[in-house]
Amino acid sequence: MSANLEAKKVIVEEIKAKIQASKAVVLANYNKLTVLEVTALRNKFKAANCEYKVYKNTLVRKAFNELGVTEFDNDLNGTTATVFCGEETSGLKVLSDEVKANKALEEKLVVKSAYVDQAYVDKAGAAALAAIPAREVLLARMVGSLQSSISKLVYVLDAIAKKQ
Repeated sequence: MSANLEAKKVIVEEIKAKIQASKAVVLANYNKLTVLEVTALRNKFKAANCEYKVYKNTLVRKAFNELGVTEFDNDLNGTTATVFCGEETSGLKVLSDEVKANKALEEKLVVKSAYVDQAYVDKAGAAALAAIPAREVLLARMVGSLQSSISKLVYVLDAIAKKQ
């Protein structure tokens, strides 16, 4: 076998390992992004425990196919960046926040699809996942809801005790 083929097999194995280790994988079109924009994105992804990489589409397709996932075959065309995420929504959240903050990125940076919890998520599903708040925010809301109910109960019991 040629050295080039062996190098490609190593890269496919690397991609497979990253897919299996990640809680989510996001595929995004990064057409016409400048080097400064990509560098800023990489830093934001790194802060969110994500890794932004650009691989050849054929190698990513082969890695997914070897894992038994064929839904991404249509999405792996054109310029495609792959984001490996440590949390389910962190990569999608970074992408949507960047597009909201900088309207010029709206046409340059588009989510194609995602792979969350070993399931294919299309563009619309990815947008819905990006709208979900972070885990810490959800936990804080739940604690606030529980605390609110308990404090209302204490208030009612205190009012009953004062009437007697």
